[in-house]
Amino acid sequence: DFLGLRTLTVIRDTLAFIKKYKNITVDLDAEGFEHSAVYDLLCQGNTEGVFQLESAGMKQFMRDLKPRTIEDIIAGISLYRPGPMDSIPRYVENKNHPEKITFLHEKLSKILDVTYGCIVYQEQVMQIVRELAGYSYGRADMVRRAMSKKKADVMEREAKNFVYGIKDEKGEVVVEGCIARGVPEAAGKEIFDEMMDFAKYAFNKSHAAAYAVIAYHTAYLKTYYPTEFMAAMLNSSDKIPQYIAECRKMGIAILPPDVNESTDRFTPMEQAIRFGLVGIKNVGVKMVRLLVEEREKHGKFKSFEDFCERMSNKDMNKRAVESMIKAGVFDCFAKYRSQLMYIFEGLLDGIASQKKQNVEGQMSLFGESMGATDALPSSSVTYPALEEFQHKELLMMEKEMLGLYISGHPLDQYVEALQKSSSIGIGEIWENHELLRAGGIPTVADNTRLNLGGIIAHRKNKTTKNDAVMAFITLEDLTGNIEVIVFPKTLTKYSNLLQEDNLVMVKGRLSLSEDEDPKIICEDVSTFSAPQITKKLYLKLSTQDEELLAQVMDILSKHQGGMPVYLYDAQTKAVNLADRKLWVKQDTPLLEQLFALLGIQNVKIVEG
Repeated sequence: DFLGLRTLTVIRDTLAFIKKYKNITVDLDAEGFEHSAVYDLLCQGNTEGVFQLESAGMKQFMRDLKPRTIEDIIAGISLYRPGPMDSIPRYVENKNHPEKITFLHEKLSKILDVTYGCIVYQEQVMQIVRELAGYSYGRADMVRRAMSKKKADVMEREAKNFVYGIKDEKGEVVVEGCIARGVPEAAGKEIFDEMMDFAKYAFNKSHAAAYAVIAYHTAYLKTYYPTEFMAAMLNSSDKIPQYIAECRKMGIAILPPDVNESTDRFTPMEQAIRFGLVGIKNVGVKMVRLLVEEREKHGKFKSFEDFCERMSNKDMNKRAVESMIKAGVFDCFAKYRSQLMYIFEGLLDGIASQKKQNVEGQMSLFGESMGATDALPSSSVTYPALEEFQHKELLMMEKEMLGLYISGHPLDQYVEALQKSSSIGIGEIWENHELLRAGGIPTVADNTRLNLGGIIAHRKNKTTKNDAVMAFITLEDLTGNIEVIVFPKTLTKYSNLLQEDNLVMVKGRLSLSEDEDPKIICEDVSTFSAPQITKKLYLKLSTQDEELLAQVMDILSKHQGGMPVYLYDAQTKAVNLADRKLWVKQDTPLLEQLFALLGIQNVKIVEG
């Protein structure tokens, strides 16, 4: 049968990215299944985005299993299901210690050797009844179907046939049976019982093999073409924050949307991925398509005014422009977002009015309309002397427009303090929830008391039947968010602290179950602040490379703050303190942009 999978689109898009940006044609079929680096990735459990292998439980299973062949992946996918999952410890133990493999009868060895003595596939059930009891192909398939559909009456009858055999009305042998073929009665009964337990949930190997091939191909692409693969994943998934976090763990910078660099979707670059314009709230697909066409036809936009003039009749509206400003799309023009927010409406109105007045004069003698290169006289724009929005405001704008933080996170400066003070990251709680749902054993138990630090992203009050007020809080850290339930007595005590955008430390009990999302039952709340640590940023580069130096200065100027910057000259070994106006605030996008430009080995933050 045919099964449509979104992962196939990811593979197709990844291959297209590789061809477009690296001019390499990858033939996955020709690559085979023997790349040790791919199996290393699986053994380490680095399978975020890898088909069928990205749940918390499956990651741990891969670490335990240590797959080294495609057969191991096929078996892993088949075993990680209710029922067969009980065989996982035995399978892993036998794989890693072959001397421990035993068979109830020697005839099973050639059937079960590939799965280390465990029944894993429906096809093995058919092989067993044929080899040990002499079933025909047709009757063997009938047994397989009866087992999978839990037909008790059929299976009770076949249990006897398997051990003792059966003859038809003419006395001719239909099934020889185990005893007649040299298998002891007790062994035959035990083997059939084991097949019965397994076959209720059995996977057929052909299905598992198809899944395993896709799993291997996605792991191959993640191993050898990580930037292209993760860009394709971001374009095809609704788990964007999760995959962006994975990108950052992999050292892939996520660059903000840019009017001169972004396309409609996430786009791979050298060790970075550029955010797509369609991901911005209120910006339509048609406008983005026209923007990219305009840029390809007439070149990059030279300024914010140039953009507004050239796009004024291309399905653009004020709401879209405002959203793009908030998302940081025009940061490349070295103007503050506060300045652009102040002037954009007047600028758009002026351009529209000017075009309306000049529309007749823009027609040639032959009635042809003015081309884009015959642009209107450039509007004279005066930018007010405004300070930029506070960093926190900029982050909130990005979260509003993009659904996540790009140029940093409100908690960036508290990373180390959070790690020291929190019992566990919120993302790890969700991994334990996935593990529990998959039948695994979580590393943190239900009702455990935890300390969680984070920012209050949302608060919703609710009046109880007793006319008291309780609250549902969304607490967010750098790894995820979780609901915190605050009952009336606790809320009365800590209501002032439990306000949106406050940084807090919550103490409470974890509610962890298979059936519901994890929650924290709040018991205590305190304010949270990070200890002040003096940090310095060191950049290694050639100060003789004027173009590179200018790019570095441009990046630094957009992230002004209180952290001193030192320039280390790779040729002369001289270290110079940068001008005070080039000192920076530490945030994720700054580091990502510097990593992408200079290389991660040439960017260092030193404490003290």
